[in-house]
Amino acid sequence: MNDASANDTSASKGALRILVWHWGRRGAGPRVAMELATSLDALDGVVGLLSLSTQAEQMLGLDRPDCALPVDTYSGIAGYVWRVLTVPVRLPGLCARLRRLAPDIAICAMPAPLDLLMAAALGMLGIPYYVVVHDADAHPGDGFPMQMTLQRLLVRGARGLVTLSSHVTQRLRNRGEIRGRPLIRLHLPPFAFGPDPKPPGLHGGRLRLLFFGRLLPYKGLGLFAETLRLLDGAQIAVRVIGQGPESEALAALRAMPNVQVENRWVAEGEIGGLLAWADAVVLSHTEASQSGVAAVAIAARRWVVATRVGGLVEQLQDEPLARLVAADAESLAGAISSLVTDPPHPATARKIGRSWRDLAERLVAQIRVG
Repeated sequence: MNDASANDTSASKGALRILVWHWGRRGAGPRVAMELATSLDALDGVVGLLSLSTQAEQMLGLDRPDCALPVDTYSGIAGYVWRVLTVPVRLPGLCARLRRLAPDIAICAMPAPLDLLMAAALGMLGIPYYVVVHDADAHPGDGFPMQMTLQRLLVRGARGLVTLSSHVTQRLRNRGEIRGRPLIRLHLPPFAFGPDPKPPGLHGGRLRLLFFGRLLPYKGLGLFAETLRLLDGAQIAVRVIGQGPESEALAALRAMPNVQVENRWVAEGEIGGLLAWADAVVLSHTEASQSGVAAVAIAARRWVVATRVGGLVEQLQDEPLARLVAADAESLAGAISSLVTDPPHPATARKIGRSWRDLAERLVAQIRVG
């Protein structure tokens, strides 16, 4: 991205300067912020600036992104409490750094615990901000303490909101959180981890199913276990990998033949290999706003079997490689079996090369109107 350090803004004189921030450490947030900032910066008349936590996974590797505003956040509960207590001390320094970057507008790519510090600094400098609201409600077992309370406070001070599904939009409307402000409706584009793997089904062995991501109740682990019981005897190999609390569903999955369960955090560098191994990604959600795992699977041209719940419907209904079914074991088992008897054809996969740039163009157009 363009060099936005110090006071050198002459090369971009007259351009709309947009700062994209996410101060979480792991998960999809940093990647979404990076994709968005990079895509904005590629547009004519726009300078995209990125702000990430220095503790973010992407900032700790050798291939660090061009981050105009790296911010030291925290690496644990004690660190988070200390950062909150020292907000009054840190605020003037953050304001000074923002003043040097001189953004015209800021976008929170995904809410995180320390966002109210950024909101306060932006408010003191008169810089408006938008918030990308991924979830209108907390999923059972997901997020951090007081997540929705902090998000509502952040949203309250925003000039406008961005949502990635009509499901989330409707929930915000029902709770009166839009309050007449601009609301920009977009869709979460696919995003890739590494080069395109070979098409699914070419390895000549068992059908390979991947259940990937946070291993939380709303992901339907119990439903997936019930589905695999119905597929007993089928020629399948299953990997369940991600991080979450131990549960009866995970224990049941571990006890099944040809099922490998790994309850651990998956580093970003491993994701490409997991997708290359898989033929299909299974999303047995019982509820959903939209799915980062679905976006990654589509980018890798994997087959996707997903339940017809929440925002998954509009995210996947036009994807030729995806099959949406009712949220019951019989429907999921039938869709998985059909991958062997009637697999989706790779040639039907949508072209996704410009998807993030298209999103950036629509976002800027709506911001300028609003």
